Amino acid sequence: MGEIDLRVRDCRHFGTRCGRGPTRRFAEAADYRGSESAGVATYLDSDAIALAPFPDTITYLEDDDWAVLTRKTSVIFNAQGAVAHREVVKSGGSSFLVKTANYRHFMAKEIHAQPEVVGHTLRRYVDVAAERIALPQRLPFDFNDIGRISITGCGSSSYAGYVAKYWFERLARVPVELDVASEFRYREAPLRKGDLAIFISQSGETADTLAALRYVKAQGLHTLSVVNVPTSAIARESETMLQTLAGPQIGVASTKAFTCQLMVLAALAVAAGKSRGELSDAEETRLVQRLIEIPRLMATALATEPQIEKLARDMAKCRNVVYLGRGTSFPLALEGALKLKEISCVHAEGYAAGELKHGPIALIDETMPVVVIAPYDGVFEKTVSNMQEVAARGGNIILMTDAKGAREAIVDPLVTIVLPDMPATFTPMVYDIPMQLLAYHTAVVMGTNVDQPRNLAKAVTVE
Repeated sequence: MGEIDLRVRDCRHFGTRCGRGPTRRFAEAADYRGSESAGVATYLDSDAIALAPFPDTITYLEDDDWAVLTRKTSVIFNAQGAVAHREVVKSGGSSFLVKTANYRHFMAKEIHAQPEVVGHTLRRYVDVAAERIALPQRLPFDFNDIGRISITGCGSSSYAGYVAKYWFERLARVPVELDVASEFRYREAPLRKGDLAIFISQSGETADTLAALRYVKAQGLHTLSVVNVPTSAIARESETMLQTLAGPQIGVASTKAFTCQLMVLAALAVAAGKSRGELSDAEETRLVQRLIEIPRLMATALATEPQIEKLARDMAKCRNVVYLGRGTSFPLALEGALKLKEISCVHAEGYAAGELKHGPIALIDETMPVVVIAPYDGVFEKTVSNMQEVAARGGNIILMTDAKGAREAIVDPLVTIVLPDMPATFTPMVYDIPMQLLAYHTAVVMGTNVDQPRNLAKAVTVE
């Protein structure tokens, strides 16, 4: 094999980007059986997990680096053309992690892995024995000095931020500004030096989120990232990095990465409330006890799969679906609609239930499924009122609630998915399970490519 010069023109051929933007990766591996002959092989990819079956060491290129690769050697140069020495790190992937095991699709495997990986993430941020939040590192700022939090992400990560907005404002009494990363930088929002900006990304390489991070750093804000890949560009460039322990997310549609993001953000919101004096020791303990219950409740929620699989056969016949929710169930409605759109290519929209009568109610007829996310909480009666409006227009209601909500619903839904009883604060982590299952099984019935939906990529590394 001849020498490969990874400059701009050739780098694109390898599925990577040169110059400004997310980092690129190459790896050296021994005994690659796919080579023409046994020996060392060199690989390059935009995502380290794609290399998991091959190398055991990886080197990350910095911005403006370029490299010359041969089968047995690799030399990295910086922007000035000088040889650059970059750290060689152990690969975190393995061939086992990138196999579907006994599941038909990676998405199914990742949905069912959530009680375990959310539990791992919980133990990273919570002292279970003491029933206290225990962040893995000391934060370089004091929440008492933070006047406003800006949260930025793309896709499912932005919806995780939307849920966190409710938590930070309710538990820590600090105002939160939420932005889609692709709009934030160009909006040129006024920012106060010393405030906090949180960036959420599964891959840690999302181009829009990385650009927003750099913009905020230039304005003098504290930066904190919630990422699944600790060696990613967003993680490295953030002042503080909080890792989700979701493991490799192979399916394009975010499942376990999303719920692990929620667990990290929930722990951070409780920590902020405690630091600002908004939560007492007793209240912190009560909230931590609720977080500790989440993995068990998620496992219980997975038991609804046979009922959802049956429902999916009817959902697959529909071309439009509406999702409704109030409070933290509103961003969950947005996330549920996104999942259905992503992998089944069925048009779906999520709305705040109270907004139904301000326009979306015109969509409701006897052919329209309406998924209502309504745990029995302080706004349950208001949501029931919206369900009555849907029922009066012939809409087919699919209600996701708990046992008490099922008894008090008044309206007779087409289907009721009964989820375990739990306090309302952290319901999104549990209620997202049936949303994921509904999207997954609908896509399976329709025969779409579940793990690699058309037109989508796992890491969006261009603006």
